[in-house]
Amino acid sequence: MLEFIETKNAPAAIGPYSQATKASGVLLVSGQLPINPESGELVTDIREATKRSLENVLAIVEGAGLKLENIARVGVFVKDIGQFGEINEVYADFFKDHKPARALVEVSKLPKDAVIEIEATCLY
Repeated sequence: MLEFIETKNAPAAIGPYSQATKASGVLLVSGQLPINPESGELVTDIREATKRSLENVLAIVEGAGLKLENIARVGVFVKDIGQFGEINEVYADFFKDHKPARALVEVSKLPKDAVIEIEATCLY
């Protein structure tokens, strides 16, 4: 049985999909753009955008009744791999000692011309 997760603490999906899907011990969090859920503003500075996307992911994780420690894998999509170091600094500060598996991939374009998009997989 699938449960579709929606929370007002993260931006609404911009397409025909849910913020996350929960089933059989797994929570799949859809890619999160760096959009402020209160203002709808797209954050463009890579450091602030990374933090905002991670905060959006965590808001959805928490909306599903889970915690940061449940995050097992993170997928990061960026427009400029040259910002790898800045992204890593923000990422390390956000996750502290929790170190989920991760892929970071450069892409040619993201929705809304965002600089970053982050998705996650959680186990519970």
